[in-house]
Amino acid sequence: MKDTFRQQGKRQLLVETIKEKGIQDEAVLNAIGAIPRHLFMDSSFEDHAYQDKAFPIAADQTISQPFTVAFQTELLQVKKGEKILEVGTGSGYQAAVLCELGAKVYTIERQQELYKKTKRFLDDLGYRIKHGTFGDGYKGMPAYAPFDKIVVTAGAPYVPKALMAQLKVGGRMVIPVGKENQTMTLFIRKSEKEFEKKKFGAFRFVPLLKDKN
Repeated sequence: MKDTFRQQGKRQLLVETIKEKGIQDEAVLNAIGAIPRHLFMDSSFEDHAYQDKAFPIAADQTISQPFTVAFQTELLQVKKGEKILEVGTGSGYQAAVLCELGAKVYTIERQQELYKKTKRFLDDLGYRIKHGTFGDGYKGMPAYAPFDKIVVTAGAPYVPKALMAQLKVGGRMVIPVGKENQTMTLFIRKSEKEFEKKKFGAFRFVPLLKDKN
């Protein structure tokens, strides 16, 4: 798995692009700059790897737009050692960013074959997730709760109560909410029953589906 000077140069241009779009967190920018995104895509599409756009991968999923990944991660305010639940493993790119930031990553994916492939790939790259599984993202991972942070990387028509319940008091959850188009939404848990809610504009994600295979 090669990461050439040319690819590293393209990656730094990508970092500058998302910086110009408003990403300010230096740790997030450094993580985007460190991760070889081209390795998360089929080699024939390498030219697309460092463009700021989403791209199709297996199982009707996409590797998210780098700006979107950076935006969600910045909203999370990740601190080293935090326990973070990712709903929607997909290509593994978001999980790699969280690992790069020093988080303990727990991730769930509804497509079993995609999850197995991604888990092996992340291991090969040296990104060790704490626990991963395939299953229903709406249910989260109650056995490993509570989590410091939760990030949902697929569009949810509504906010799953199970995920809200698995967030620590003081924790943050970033989730795109909506059917056709989604509104990026941040929940901050203030107490056992109280959540602060903030909205951050329109995005478009593949849907968060309940079915698993």
